[in-house]
Amino acid sequence: MPASIRVKELVRRIRGCKTIQEERDTIQKECSLIRTSFKEEETDVRARNVAKLLYIHMLGYPAHFGQMECLKLIASNKFTDKRIGYLGAMVLLDERHDVHLLITNSMKMDMSHQVQYVSGLALCALGSICSSEMSRDMASEVEKLLKSTNPYVKKKAALCAVRIVRKVPELMEMFVPVMRSLLNEKNHGILLTGVVLIEEMCKVNPDSLVHFKRFVPNLVRILKNLIMSGYSPDHDVHGISDPFLQVHILRLLRILGKGDKDCSEQMNDILAQVATNTESGKNVGHAILYETVLTIMDIHSESGLRVLAINILGRFLINNDKNIRYVALNTLLRTVHIDHNAVQRHRSTILDCLSNDDVSIKRRALELSFALIDENNIRSIVKELVNFLDVADPEFKAYIASNLVTIAEKYSPNKHWHLDTILSVLTKAGSYIRDDIVSDIIQFISVTVEYQSIAVQHLYVAICADIVTQALVQVAVWSIGEFGELLFVDTEDDLKPDITEQDVVKTLETILFSPHSNIVTREFTINAVMKLNVRFKHSESEVKRLIYHYGNHMNIEIQQRSVEYAAIMSKSVSVRNGLLERMPPIVVKDTSLADQQDRRPPTQESNKLPSVETSQQQAEQSSLLDVLSSDVLNIAQPSEDNTLLDLLGVDVVPTSAAVQPLPPAVPHPPMDLGILDLLGDTSQPTVASAENIPSIVAFEKNGLKIMFQFERDPTTPNTIRVLLNALNLRSSPMTDFLFQAAVPKSVQMQLLSPSGSVINPAATVSQAIVMTNSTKQPLRMRIRINYTVDGASVQEQGEVSNFPPQLIQ
Repeated sequence: MPASIRVKELVRRIRGCKTIQEERDTIQKECSLIRTSFKEEETDVRARNVAKLLYIHMLGYPAHFGQMECLKLIASNKFTDKRIGYLGAMVLLDERHDVHLLITNSMKMDMSHQVQYVSGLALCALGSICSSEMSRDMASEVEKLLKSTNPYVKKKAALCAVRIVRKVPELMEMFVPVMRSLLNEKNHGILLTGVVLIEEMCKVNPDSLVHFKRFVPNLVRILKNLIMSGYSPDHDVHGISDPFLQVHILRLLRILGKGDKDCSEQMNDILAQVATNTESGKNVGHAILYETVLTIMDIHSESGLRVLAINILGRFLINNDKNIRYVALNTLLRTVHIDHNAVQRHRSTILDCLSNDDVSIKRRALELSFALIDENNIRSIVKELVNFLDVADPEFKAYIASNLVTIAEKYSPNKHWHLDTILSVLTKAGSYIRDDIVSDIIQFISVTVEYQSIAVQHLYVAICADIVTQALVQVAVWSIGEFGELLFVDTEDDLKPDITEQDVVKTLETILFSPHSNIVTREFTINAVMKLNVRFKHSESEVKRLIYHYGNHMNIEIQQRSVEYAAIMSKSVSVRNGLLERMPPIVVKDTSLADQQDRRPPTQESNKLPSVETSQQQAEQSSLLDVLSSDVLNIAQPSEDNTLLDLLGVDVVPTSAAVQPLPPAVPHPPMDLGILDLLGDTSQPTVASAENIPSIVAFEKNGLKIMFQFERDPTTPNTIRVLLNALNLRSSPMTDFLFQAAVPKSVQMQLLSPSGSVINPAATVSQAIVMTNSTKQPLRMRIRINYTVDGASVQEQGEVSNFPPQLIQ
């Protein structure tokens, strides 16, 4: 057998390969020699062979046959062998391989070794490949080493404790007593690992927050010493003392101070010192200031401190580093609802970011610009955004155009400005406007009686220059069909076009025959042409010619309309005038009082943790069948399909079999809350708080907040009526909204149709749910929510378990 080559020689040979096949042949040949060496138990080159396998593994080739050799090296008495053995174990083994359990005894012996570096090797390996079984076996050994007087061993033991707590949360109880001693250490490595361990404990067990809040004075003292201490060569990074420790202390303070005014008051002074004394010339300073800002905005901080935090983000916005700009915009977007006025001071800088060549920065600047709009600044910001439409990338135009129409409707100072804004958006980016926004524009024109003449004249002039933009053409031809006679009246804008009735009909004929017009546009135009038959007095022959021409169109809808309109034209003038008179104003029903309350900007209190455990938090937990056994399951959704079964990951009974018919609801007297109007259907059950049953937040994540309001039917006490209000806190509309739910089979549930599938910014969609709980069992509900935002489909799921106890009394 040829002599084993060194690792450097193997690396040189592999790098010298000119083709991928040559590299594979070289590695295959070397792996064959290594296997032979392992079989012949050549102990003197075992460590070298394992080191070569690690390099081969790093290149992406299989090296699993060296796992047992790693265990043999770990059991060796030589430190060099142990070092390669533990390194190989950390690279080639993980908790999915049962082989890793074989090194437990060797680790226990090495942890108690007199040489600290041997103990350090064992602790490093344990922290990397520790599984739940190993955690239970080694937890007591790690606890002993946490009490060691050796700082080198102590800090590594703390990191192992982090891994153990993460794998087996119930073992954290044995590490809690030593936490205070870790924070009293002078060694920065021990302080850092101790803070990280407390962070992990707070995350896996929120109940431990009460205990660790006692450590806030210790953490404040440590952070103050770091800020006030002079130059320390062991911990200095670009003039800042131990920025890693500062960052983790700030994160822990954020966790401990969230929702606690007393703890937050203890942190205010030190946070102000960090924010004012930290240099921002280097990235290390930016990292500390960023964590400081997040901590200030998450706790109950003073208003002056919040302004200071937002000013720091304002300085980030003028930094040349694009990453820092993006972080600033992203953070301002998350905090704009907390202190809206403070963010407003940086409005000009935010708008300047729209001209940045980085796509991510543009997107965040757009979202933040829309979030900043209110009644006071809508004119200036909308003017900038409308001008930006001329140079915006196509991927942004749909977002900008749709949101401009929505924002103008919400905050417009007057109807004339509102109309001008809509017309500007239509002419600049009409091709990118969604169909539901077209309907909103038509509705606005229909109710704005005093400006209908201005609107129809502007729109006619626009389509004379552009018949390609479909949204613009659809709004224009609808307006011409309804208010065509207003084209010939004088308006305050003095824009009356010099045209005749035949010119108008000719323009509509051009649209009908244009290859750019889609089916919907042609349907709009056919309707407009027919209505002009009674609006105009001298164009009846042209109208008849167009209507008869489309009587044999290939599209069934257009053909049917043309044939029906031709039949109407044969009727008397009085009949035609009655059928083709103006549509009444399209009035949108007012929302209920509860909906109006939900439209208010969210405050800091609204950022509390939701009662739903989302899908990411439940990825490692049991499915619904583990919570609600498979024989007690009831699923409901508003449609007939069974897609919610995918939520459970198992086969269960179909919806139609699971949901039992409910007894007819007893009608209730009218209520003051206007919820019947909100649902748009008086046959749906009403919801009120007759027994003063408190409402709950059932879900809150990524800008979507779902509230449940409850009412018990006095005639059927077991029947509970729930009103679901889904509030959009984002600056972008949510479309294709779908809510689905599953409850225990002992509970009968019926989901009624929602009030809509599109949730505009700061608006809500409502849906009624009827549940019958005859057994008085505690209510639990598993939910799944689907919607589309900014072109991306989102699916969230979770469990609602915080139903008010009054519901089962």
